[in-house]
Amino acid sequence: MESKNKIALVTGGSRGLGKDMALSLAKKGIDVILTYNTNKSEAENVVNAITSMGLKAQALQFDANNIKGLDGFLKAVTETLKSKWNTDKIDFLINNAGVGATVLIAQVTEELFDNLLNIHYKGVYFLTQKALPMMNDNGSVVFISSGTTRFCVPGYSVYSSLKGAVEIFCKYVAKEYGSRGIRSNIVAPGAIETDFNNAAIRNNPQMKGFLASQTALGRVGNADDIGSVVAFLCTDDAKWVNGQRIEVSGGMFL
Repeated sequence: MESKNKIALVTGGSRGLGKDMALSLAKKGIDVILTYNTNKSEAENVVNAITSMGLKAQALQFDANNIKGLDGFLKAVTETLKSKWNTDKIDFLINNAGVGATVLIAQVTEELFDNLLNIHYKGVYFLTQKALPMMNDNGSVVFISSGTTRFCVPGYSVYSSLKGAVEIFCKYVAKEYGSRGIRSNIVAPGAIETDFNNAAIRNNPQMKGFLASQTALGRVGNADDIGSVVAFLCTDDAKWVNGQRIEVSGGMFL
């Protein structure tokens, strides 16, 4: 029996923002394939939470830094789609997987640069390129960027530059795939209290207090502030939202 539900592929869906994105999509009645890099048990917990809602979900291992592994990963996606959903297509791609690094320009090494480049731009570019032929028409691609493409935080020069590149790429996806009804948008979180970047905000009350004071709504963000916006972009409520950067920051540095 072929699945009647639409299917989203969420990279980095085992914890933090990606976990909430996966759960928020499920709340909209969307089945989910989510990826993890190392934390399989956390990913399975998310799968169980989604299946307990009466939806289908599957966790697959994916290393965003391994560009040569993309074809093998997408083969696993195809096999999962056939065995679990009796289809060969997805409807939504959420490019969320990422790592944080706060390194001042003077300390950036080529190794660090290449690692972030692969994870945050090259891998995102080629995963999207290879996944688009596997997408149904009238689907949606969501890229996760950062508030730091609008305001500067010392130490984020590489990370934010790559997110800026993704923001440009997002518009090109919207332009080149609009004829298929596929929409492409950016969600740019502000400061969020998760375990991202070694829980930099959670572990530093002084930084957290400063960021809260610089946010119009008076607090830093939580993971569940973001997922609902990503899920919205994968519904018909957002059918005319395309090529946009939506900052979800509570009004930081206004």
